[in-house]
Amino acid sequence: MRIKIHCQNRVGILRDILDLLVEYGVNVDRGEVGGEGNAIYLSCPNLIHLQLQALTPRLERIRGVFSVRRVGLMPSERQHLELHALLGALEFPVLSIDMAGAIVAANRAAAQLLGVRVDEVPGISLARYLEEELDLPALIRANQARLNGVRVKIRDEVFLADIAPLQLPPRGDGETLAGAVLSLHRADRLGERIYQVRRQELRGFDGIFQSSRKLAAVVDEARRMAPLDAPLLIQGETGTGKELLARACHLASPRGPAPFMALNCAGLPESMAETELFGYGPGAFEGARPEGKLGLLELTAGGTLFLDAVDEMGPRLQAKLLRFLQDGSFRQVGSDEEVRLDVRVICATQRDLSLLCARGEFREDLYHRLNVLSLQVPPLRECLDGLEALAGHFLDQASRQIGCPQPTLSPPALERLAHYHWPGNVRQLENVLYQAVSLCDGDPVKPEHIRLPDYGTPPPLGEFSLEGGLDEILGRFEKAVLQRLFDEYPSSRLLARRLGVSHTTIANKLRQFGLGRESGS
Repeated sequence: MRIKIHCQNRVGILRDILDLLVEYGVNVDRGEVGGEGNAIYLSCPNLIHLQLQALTPRLERIRGVFSVRRVGLMPSERQHLELHALLGALEFPVLSIDMAGAIVAANRAAAQLLGVRVDEVPGISLARYLEEELDLPALIRANQARLNGVRVKIRDEVFLADIAPLQLPPRGDGETLAGAVLSLHRADRLGERIYQVRRQELRGFDGIFQSSRKLAAVVDEARRMAPLDAPLLIQGETGTGKELLARACHLASPRGPAPFMALNCAGLPESMAETELFGYGPGAFEGARPEGKLGLLELTAGGTLFLDAVDEMGPRLQAKLLRFLQDGSFRQVGSDEEVRLDVRVICATQRDLSLLCARGEFREDLYHRLNVLSLQVPPLRECLDGLEALAGHFLDQASRQIGCPQPTLSPPALERLAHYHWPGNVRQLENVLYQAVSLCDGDPVKPEHIRLPDYGTPPPLGEFSLEGGLDEILGRFEKAVLQRLFDEYPSSRLLARRLGVSHTTIANKLRQFGLGRESGS
């Protein structure tokens, strides 16, 4: 039996506990200190339940002992099981060696590579399986630092090994290494591995490919807004990279080390979105967890919460979000307890919130709270000056992931891409080029490899959704007209003359839609 004694950290408390156990004839074969809080864990092989019942009141009368209870595992046993489960879940071989080159432990993938059972691994010399002369202990001693990408050949397979040395506390004999942990990655899958690593690491502004002048300008604006601790509203069509931009703003802010959580409000019933965002208290409703549930806000404490498709929020959720933005407090569903948190909120939408406010479909006070800072991400059809470079970037990524040489893009294929209207924007371009790389047999990518739905001449002012009422549809058309003409008439005065209306009218419209500058020259 194993017991946990929650107690003070005072001199002599362990002796008092052991004296009492000796009095009852209880043998202790192992003990540990620590775990959760101040506690002593004891493994007592001959302790039975009736003895523990009699012992508990006397143990709790010892000065500084708060509670005694039975536990299933010692802390070190739990750590061992968790580590074993974690290593077993890894698909690539991982093994630990000592400074003589003998394998101390290995996961299931490593044992399969060596052709033995996991329990047969300890004590085996790794040198028996290396097909090229490589003195790993000497290499570890010479570097005494992490090594990445060391080429090793084991049983006719080539691996790139990441070697992490195990450092010892300083000792009198001068030895500072206990061995090393090796992670083996098959060289033939290196391209896929690099691609996945790059997707994970390049999450900041460096991960946003900025070949277009318009997109580069938006990223410059985002860099200036990122450190500001105020709500940010990102507007743009589907597939333009709104979440990527939000994550980059988070990472470039003082909150970068804290959590970044995202919730897509589209398609979620209001009650489900409310519990996901704010959590619920114990027994809040039928079927709820008895202990309750933390919402994304509490999980994001100190960090950034990203709300995508914020325009899809229902009225109750809008009111609750508004209150949180005003004073940083909220209540979980089914709870009367006030929770106060420090979280930055970044929202994204494909729709024009000002038009939704005019129609009474979105709270105007919430819109102004969210729109303290704003970014407008341009659609791909407005960034065609960077299309060729962006296509090359995606061809490189796709070829790394597939594990094939990078193909070139033939001029007719590029022409086909340039004359498409891209309703799915950058995300659609990435997927189309991934498919093209998988279809083309060698160099280059040709027009027949570019599979685009509804290919044809793009509408003169882009695609228009017919969602919503007439005012919203006309608002989208009006915004597109101003966007297109502002490139040619880059001031409100010039644009007003072109359209035959007053300078004030155009200035107000540009401000309403977040286009250009608010006043002309």
